[in-house]
Amino acid sequence: MSIFSRNKVDYTEASQSLGRRVLRSAGELLQVALIVTAIVLPIRYFLVQPFYVKGASMEPNFEDKQYLIIDEITYRLREPKRGEICVFRYPNDPSQFFIKRIIGLPGETVMVSGGHVTITTVDGKTETLDESAYLASTVVTAGEKSVTLGTDEYFVMGDNRTNSLDSRIFGPVPRANIVGRVMLRGWPFSTLTWFETPTYKF
Repeated sequence: MSIFSRNKVDYTEASQSLGRRVLRSAGELLQVALIVTAIVLPIRYFLVQPFYVKGASMEPNFEDKQYLIIDEITYRLREPKRGEICVFRYPNDPSQFFIKRIIGLPGETVMVSGGHVTITTVDGKTETLDESAYLASTVVTAGEKSVTLGTDEYFVMGDNRTNSLDSRIFGPVPRANIVGRVMLRGWPFSTLTWFETPTYKF
């Protein structure tokens, strides 16, 4: 009888101890989850964001079904630069996101003619844009267009100039529509690339 009682007490204490360990582990997991949430959510929604390439408008530099990491903080600290690849809300349907390259900056006049792009800057300097850093020599920029941009407007184009719905068709993109800058191509791993801003003569 005494042996049965002792075993019962030992079993009860062991159960209580196990319960305390389980609760302690659950509490630690909850703390970790809260810390991760506090770190990851601001990064996910305010700093960087993944995007999925859909379509051929940026070929050959970006292919359909590639995954990109978008930097959303840089454009809160400075204005977008010419040549950068940006993600923005489509002006005619803000629920859609587009990826294009920034060609014209606020206040500039952008002229597309004869297969080339000419920029007249705010200070009156006119240059034919050298896009050899990201376009093949065989690429011809189709269309005839001349647009003077407003103080908060950008002219964007796809790298696949013969198959891109861009500012040549829907016009300038308001600054408020620009979500962020393409920073990294993360998938597939074989195409992993960190993107830098192209340089121009002006």
